[in-house]
Amino acid sequence: MSRRRRSGGGHRRLQDTYGRRAKADGFPARSVYKLEEIDLKVRLFRRGQRVLDLGAAPGSWTMYAATRVGLEGRVYGVDIQEHRAALPPNARIEVLDVHDLQLDTLGAFDVVISDMAPNTTGVRDADMYRSYELFMTALQVADRVLVEGGRFTGKIFQGKEFPDAQKAVRERYGETRVVRPKATRDESYEVFLVGLNKLPVAPSAVPEEPPAPEEPAGSEEPPASEGGPERG
Repeated sequence: MSRRRRSGGGHRRLQDTYGRRAKADGFPARSVYKLEEIDLKVRLFRRGQRVLDLGAAPGSWTMYAATRVGLEGRVYGVDIQEHRAALPPNARIEVLDVHDLQLDTLGAFDVVISDMAPNTTGVRDADMYRSYELFMTALQVADRVLVEGGRFTGKIFQGKEFPDAQKAVRERYGETRVVRPKATRDESYEVFLVGLNKLPVAPSAVPEEPPAPEEPAGSEEPPASEGGPERG
């Protein structure tokens, strides 16, 4: 009797390939290929830029950005977790909550990238909302530190708040994109919202956030993104 093949097996093997490739290329996480694809699509980085990386651990995004901006550029990453990457001299990652950033003294950046993701709870609406909150936090940081004409990309789960997040990006940037990189697992809800050419004046008021969803018992459990919040 022939064995029944599981659907999606080919794509799972492709996903495993990304993990092996990251290890061979010296990156701590396969998520580097998500940023690489976004960069190839929209040309996020140029030599000499200053880049702020939010949710930087374990360090793959910081490493990639540092190679793209060259030694003339600088990459500063923050995360609540320690990184495990061997960083080049033009990059550093600090253990710091994004909410504790001193934005008034942080300086200006040409690019802000965010791979922040919540620890998933299994309650779909709550997880989607927490992702939206982190995305909006990253967007508001970019409001303060990103130069006019700058570029932004941030991870977000595609929940009912997604249109609000997309609208907020459109209000701030001359061009917006939605990118779902090939390295994203099939079961993941994540996409990346990209803003290009930051407008001269950010909106005077941040769009009102929708109320946090209730967490009823027995809610359908979504698959965790990448088995948990894979970042940087």
